[in-house]
Amino acid sequence: MNIAVLYGGTSKEREVSLSTGKGIIQALKQLGHDVIGIDFNPKHLDSIMGKVKDCDLVFIGLHGKQGEDGTVQGLLDLMDIPYVGSGVLASSLAMDKSKAKQIFASHNIPVAKGITFGNHQNVNSVEEKIQEQFKLPIVVKPNQEGSTLGLTIVNQESQIKEAIDLAFTHDFEILVEEFIEGRELTCAVLGSKGEEEALPIIEIIPNSEYYDYESKYSEGGSEHICPAEVDEKLTEQIKQYAVLAHRSLGCETYSRVDFILNNQNEPIILEVNTLPGMTPTSLYPDAAKAINMSYEDMLKEFISLTKVE
Repeated sequence: MNIAVLYGGTSKEREVSLSTGKGIIQALKQLGHDVIGIDFNPKHLDSIMGKVKDCDLVFIGLHGKQGEDGTVQGLLDLMDIPYVGSGVLASSLAMDKSKAKQIFASHNIPVAKGITFGNHQNVNSVEEKIQEQFKLPIVVKPNQEGSTLGLTIVNQESQIKEAIDLAFTHDFEILVEEFIEGRELTCAVLGSKGEEEALPIIEIIPNSEYYDYESKYSEGGSEHICPAEVDEKLTEQIKQYAVLAHRSLGCETYSRVDFILNNQNEPIILEVNTLPGMTPTSLYPDAAKAINMSYEDMLKEFISLTKVE
């Protein structure tokens, strides 16, 4: 097929997307497809759309805003161009952590206690409400951002205002949550609608104190244990939650669902990634590898699950 790969983009996750795009392009070429790589920039839409309009399929290798949030998906829908992965609504909901949490809670998937604040609110009043309603430590993060960008783990009251200001530089809404100590787990989901299955769970052990940007994307920044050393009953529960979260948002083809397993052995959902990283250090390809699925076979499966007329 003629496949266009959109990568790069203009979000703060651009560098990660460049690496994701490179991996996807290389693998698709090895599968025998004619591939055109496009460094996506909304300012050059005429040129970009001219390149993709005659393609059979678009592979979105973008991360963050203007890529993972439903905007690019909407553009491709308007042009009636098929693409791999979730549509507009699922992409938008997954990106909006606050809205996604409401949906997860309505499906009885455990979530962390949290409150969303908008930049129309006075920072001093936000700080006061945080002090009234939370015990430290807390997590302050942008509502719509990925890769832990703009996130602060606050251990002292003197850090709250700075954390609020930082989060607001990334988004017009911020999410404040209780900090949950525990093990970082992630579960990849794959399959057609109604037939999705969870791949083996991965435990992430960062080499720094927290699983931050450096831990995610630096070579040797974290260790991935797959399958995670979790008992059978709990493994099944986490997998069920992952598939339920994927379905409740209306995701398609693939996603990756992140959890914290707290000290009481309860899995707390963090978020659903509709366009998880596909870099050499990424988690989704590691989960596929655990079921003897190579990177190329994984992309082949994504394509086979996509409706191409």
